[in-house]
Amino acid sequence: MEFGLIGEHLGHSFSREIHGMLCSEPYELRELSREELPGFLKERDFRGINVTIPYKREVMPHLDGIAESALACGAVNCIVNNNGKLTGYNTDYDGFIALARHAGVDFKDTKVIVLGAGGAASAVAAAASSMGAASVSNACRRPAEGQLQLADPESWSDCDIIVNATPVGMYPDWQGRLLDLSLFPKLRGVLDCIYNPLRTQLVLDAQARGIPADGGLYMLVGQAIRARELFDGSTIPEERCAEVYGRILNGKRNIVLTGMPSCGKTTVGRELAARTGRHYIDIDEVISLQAGMEIPEIFSREGEEGFRKRETVAIESVAAEQGVIIATGGGAVLKDENVRLLRHNGIICLLQRNLGLLTPTADRPLSRDRASLQALYERRLPFYLRAAELKIDNNGPLERTIEELEKLC
Repeated sequence: MEFGLIGEHLGHSFSREIHGMLCSEPYELRELSREELPGFLKERDFRGINVTIPYKREVMPHLDGIAESALACGAVNCIVNNNGKLTGYNTDYDGFIALARHAGVDFKDTKVIVLGAGGAASAVAAAASSMGAASVSNACRRPAEGQLQLADPESWSDCDIIVNATPVGMYPDWQGRLLDLSLFPKLRGVLDCIYNPLRTQLVLDAQARGIPADGGLYMLVGQAIRARELFDGSTIPEERCAEVYGRILNGKRNIVLTGMPSCGKTTVGRELAARTGRHYIDIDEVISLQAGMEIPEIFSREGEEGFRKRETVAIESVAAEQGVIIATGGGAVLKDENVRLLRHNGIICLLQRNLGLLTPTADRPLSRDRASLQALYERRLPFYLRAAELKIDNNGPLERTIEELEKLC
């Protein structure tokens, strides 16, 4: 092993892809049990490795030297082998500063609460202090001396910035959240170290309140760039971080198509999938498959209410996917829950088509004729506009629509 990542469970990691963009040398993922960790470090059969959960502190006694930044963080997430001597560093510190700048969250003179007390939390706390925070405290489920009780958020509801450095909300338990943000009236920044899903529930909650917020993907890229510099002594230009971040984001983000029946979601989705090599998912097809009957039969047997329940189940079953194209049914955005689920890993794109170009069809229970189609359009338009993160004019050639969407891939 030349370069790589060690941890207990690495199925969710993006590190190999990121390092592959930074260097042509192989980068391996090595899952280790606690029993295997000491032997792996004793063999020293690597040039440089990253370290993730749960070993950022456990590796420290096995090292020959630890950089001051890692000592200040109380954790190591990067180890360099210099002629058999292992030196530990903490690049989470650098990555978090990059994330804060990217998200536009200013820490100067703020009261910061870091959720958790592990290795990542220590790096975040040190970085927040270096960026001028007036105070930084950890909130934990089982607080040690000097830490806050996570179960008593009212006692620290005057905080300005919250950072999640726990695994809560991380795939596969991707809908978890620790806090109700309505309890924090002064809140002006929320950051989450989790990058899978791309937007955790905590980040979505903050964004819904108009609070600057971002997930941990930029932090991951930033720490990887610093690690690569330590591995080979190089200096990587600052703009490279934004470039790699953009490529990873575009590759992992789902393209979610919404809009009226007959606005072109299926045609556009299938063509976009064919051109990009992405998997195409039609929510109506998922519903039919799960129900064992076609959409008109579901409406006939269960009514619209029964169909909408099945629709949410279908959306939840695919929303954790990454890098796919999802075509939703015309009414999917009527439920806030559906929009929330789709936003975890997706960007919601509204295909806008003039009412005169929409076509009523007998197999669509809610838009079988021109009058019902027009009424449906007028009723749903506010929901489409509220859910949309990008609006695409689909009144012209298909080629133009595809070109706009390809920019996101």
